[in-house]
Amino acid sequence: MTATVLSFLAFLLAFTLVGVLSGLQKEDSPEDYLVARRSVSPWLASLSSVATNNSGFMFVGLIGFTYRDGLQTIWMAVAWILGDLLVWLFVHRRVREVSGRLEANSVPALLGADPGGTQRPVVVLAGLLTFLFLGGYAAAQLQAGATAVHGLFGWEPWLGAVGGALIVVIYCFSGGLRASIWTDAAQAFVMLGSMLLLLLAAVLEVGGPLALHAALAAQDPALVAWVPPDLALGLPAYFLGFLAGGFGAIGQPHILVRSMAIRSAADIPRARRIYLAWFVPFYAAAVLVALYSRVLLPELGGATAHGVDATEAALPALAGLLLPDVLVGLMLAGLFSATMSTADSQILACSAAVTQDVAPRWRRSTRASKLATLGVTALALAIALSASEGVFALVLGAWSILGASLGPVLLLRVTGRRLPTWLALAMMLAGAATVRAWAGGPWAGDVYALLPGLAVPLGLYLGWRAMGRPAAGGLRDADADAGADADAA
Repeated sequence: MTATVLSFLAFLLAFTLVGVLSGLQKEDSPEDYLVARRSVSPWLASLSSVATNNSGFMFVGLIGFTYRDGLQTIWMAVAWILGDLLVWLFVHRRVREVSGRLEANSVPALLGADPGGTQRPVVVLAGLLTFLFLGGYAAAQLQAGATAVHGLFGWEPWLGAVGGALIVVIYCFSGGLRASIWTDAAQAFVMLGSMLLLLLAAVLEVGGPLALHAALAAQDPALVAWVPPDLALGLPAYFLGFLAGGFGAIGQPHILVRSMAIRSAADIPRARRIYLAWFVPFYAAAVLVALYSRVLLPELGGATAHGVDATEAALPALAGLLLPDVLVGLMLAGLFSATMSTADSQILACSAAVTQDVAPRWRRSTRASKLATLGVTALALAIALSASEGVFALVLGAWSILGASLGPVLLLRVTGRRLPTWLALAMMLAGAATVRAWAGGPWAGDVYALLPGLAVPLGLYLGWRAMGRPAAGGLRDADADAGADADAA
């Protein structure tokens, strides 16, 4: 165990230094702090998107979900990837074009942009939603890191959460978004490599797919059932719910800001290819590792640790069982620092919402942005220390509300559609309210809440259009629209 701890601390220090060194390229300006001067290469942007989109959720939440539910997770995996692909095909390039032309440093600024002038109520509401729910999302990352170190070392969860919060502040103050992107890119290699290595070790221990299937069936036949039982609305609705979940990336400021920071809209297709080349095998490996952990660590089922389902600590437990100490330390350091760099990009997006949108008199002050970062970090840490929900529930809850409240309005803005202030406000509130209502309703387990959460605000827009209101008059010109459509084709 001592060798594992030393390895963990050494690799964690190395990852942190990557973020600190990014400060050598920083400038003292909010644009540099929040969007890295829009100068990020497609390689860095895409690898950073992989890491920030799939750290705590994939390493902790998805592992626990798959451990509990077995092969039926495949529907979530395929649907989520397809939904994410749609955003890459039709949204990210437009986000870069419009944000660059408007010199917008935040997603709420895009949501409130209108040819007739900035719609301040829209910007403020979007900023508040970002602050509240992305702060909760960041808390899930701190909780994920705490769960990982507790699962392997037995350290108190508060220690991991507090240590993670300190690393977040170091990342942010060293280089802002650039520090997050640099560390994300380094971690993307460790994330994929360590997951594949752990999968190989599990295959050598248990056997290939047939042996895995037989072992799962022997433990519980429900684990090898491809279709979830008793779906009230059927498998197509279940699948579409998770497709909407992947498409929910359209409302995630910490992901969209990477497209805003890339050096050119023309770099988006290359970034998309790199992203998918990392994301798809990583997702597949994570699902398989979770299934092998169910076979090798059956005792985790039904157990809890500090009120949280112990299955969410399956990955560090499996690593401790199968890998040499040095590699366990590397994997855990990569997991921990990946969750922290995801948290810091979310906290930076919250900081932008405060200083660029809710209180724009501070928009030119880097010091104000850093003070906002401290405040949001403290909020995220408080949530992480007090939350009774696991990482999976926290992530899906925050993801769905952000996707439903911000996503539809952003989609209409960057595709050049007219949207009066009152309608944009109604759409955001309706999306958030629908997600909340659906999550507490009888079909919450049958269809992911983001599907109705996206449908209701878009339905409001279509109803407004049906009254004869014009669609055109938005932010994009015909040439930009044609370029993006050609790229998608």
